[in-house]
Amino acid sequence: MPTDDFTRLVDAYYTPLFRFALSLARNEADAGDLTQQTFLIWAKRGQELRDQTKVKSWLFTTLYREFLRSRRRAERVEALEDMGGLQDHLAAPEPDALGGDEVGLALESLQEVDEVFRVPLTLFYLQDFSYREITDILNVPIGTVMSRLARGKAQLSALVARKNARNKPNHPSQTTAARP
Repeated sequence: MPTDDFTRLVDAYYTPLFRFALSLARNEADAGDLTQQTFLIWAKRGQELRDQTKVKSWLFTTLYREFLRSRRRAERVEALEDMGGLQDHLAAPEPDALGGDEVGLALESLQEVDEVFRVPLTLFYLQDFSYREITDILNVPIGTVMSRLARGKAQLSALVARKNARNKPNHPSQTTAARP
């Protein structure tokens, strides 16, 4: 692939791929690694893609598979080291950086949705993939995608509602004024 074509491809897809990777990995360093690995694989094997209209889907599928591969590798290493009890320090997105409190709250809550539901939600709502494209990326039936989206939306709504309830100040009628 000529350098100019590769540069245009990276320019067009880096940000959406990075955002997807961030929703999976939940930290910027790993998301950056996944995104770069995806483009490296494209540089090596992208010419094998017969239908060039499927580049976006191919890139997202490759990134997702690399995420799964890296997670399996990490689980094996952790099991071998028998270090149990290690916790990931997951960085939640900054609400202000996302464009508003409600959007920030929703994206922050999305990070808490079970991964099996978070992935299709991210692909559908944040990356604008169709059900069919998501079935290809995740290698699951379309009914499974639809079910995971519905269950994921319900889980996300519950999380957002819970956080909204916690963040609301008490109503003035609920507090008693101090008497002089």
